[in-house]
Amino acid sequence: MKTTFLQRTKQSLQSRLQSLVGLSSGSIWGSLIHESFAGAWQQNVVLDFRTVLANPTLYACVTLIAGDIAKLCPMLVEEDEHGIWNEIDDLAPYSAVLDEPNDYQDRIQFFQWWMISKLIHGNTYVLKQRDGRGLVRALYVLDPARVWPLVAPDGSVFYSLANDLLAEVPDEGVVVPAREIIHDVMFPLFHPLCGISPLYAAGSSALYGLQIRQASGTFFGNGSRPGGVLTAPGQISQANADRLKTYFESEFTGDKSGKIAVLSDGMKFDPMAMTAEQSQLIDQLRSTGEDICAAYHMPRHKVGVGPDPTFNNIGVLNQQYYTDCLQTHITTLNRLLTKGLGLDLVPGREVAVEFDLDDLQLMDTGSRIEAGTKAIVGGMSPNEVRARFFDLGPVDGGDEPFLQKQNWPLQLLGSDQPQPTPAVVVPAATQASPEPADLAPGEVETASAELLRKALAA
Repeated sequence: MKTTFLQRTKQSLQSRLQSLVGLSSGSIWGSLIHESFAGAWQQNVVLDFRTVLANPTLYACVTLIAGDIAKLCPMLVEEDEHGIWNEIDDLAPYSAVLDEPNDYQDRIQFFQWWMISKLIHGNTYVLKQRDGRGLVRALYVLDPARVWPLVAPDGSVFYSLANDLLAEVPDEGVVVPAREIIHDVMFPLFHPLCGISPLYAAGSSALYGLQIRQASGTFFGNGSRPGGVLTAPGQISQANADRLKTYFESEFTGDKSGKIAVLSDGMKFDPMAMTAEQSQLIDQLRSTGEDICAAYHMPRHKVGVGPDPTFNNIGVLNQQYYTDCLQTHITTLNRLLTKGLGLDLVPGREVAVEFDLDDLQLMDTGSRIEAGTKAIVGGMSPNEVRARFFDLGPVDGGDEPFLQKQNWPLQLLGSDQPQPTPAVVVPAATQASPEPADLAPGEVETASAELLRKALAA
């Protein structure tokens, strides 16, 4: 029934939508998506994504970001009366989709594929599949090269989908409304529905890095012996020149490189190619790697381009990596999944999707013990510390926070009001002393002073 409806929708809208400004495969939209890097079309350069991904720095940036986000566990959280978001487990239909988005991917594979599509192509299109209640029961990341955004005259957004067997899109394709697609856009530089891949800025550097490595491979494959020119003091015939050229190419290149050549009649060999030191090979490779890291907002040391940090504080380094590189993607995922699954429409409740950042910011045992101790001193309960830092269950009496008794509010410390006098605990042995009512006035003062002296001594 759903497929029939989509086919009818496509037939009624196809001719009208394809002529709109914008977003069909034959318009300028396609050139923006497929341009390899800034200015590539002027240079008649077309980069294949499969080729540039052979650049190790680019491969490392894409896989590290995708892998680190995929390893975070998505949770369903609800806001309580104090404005604090707590994990919940009573919305099984939604949590099941997050745990196993479709029948051929688990959540780690699914979010890896989501982020790889975004980081390489600039866009991720996720098709929803609903059950009889209208709830989302499965999610499918589509091939971005087979999806085209369409805009109707009234501003409504649709998506034209080509055949995709894994997502059960039929051979003739369909047009679906925007509510059936989760569209994750990578920085829309030219249009709000057009995400631009970081390869738009880093593609040329990735290509140059590959060319440098290929030239280096040829250079070292020739025994690190550069090509050159054979010169003779006098004139030689073309036949002799060809014979000498053939002789040197066959006897002193490839696996025969490094042999000793004996030259006669005053002939001399002059190298023409630059050595690795002269061409500053390492500096040029580092420069291309730095350009790629800058486009992906990746700290250089994470992918082996820059020097290792001089200080040993993993927490600070991970915080920098999260803030500069991952936070935008994670926050966007939280919002898109919350709205895409319909959690913002759950009646009477504030429910959302939130990724567990503890899987990213792991600490060693010593750091966890130190952080847990400081947290208890600062006002967290022991059970909260056990659960957060050590994955341990609660213990009896561990739900109450502990604080130092000598701490006073700043309002009292900065005022002229007398500070409260600490309560004096009277030892049990002194509680049997005579009641003041049974003593004379002078004896009452003496007994009170004696009680206070014993209490302080105890």
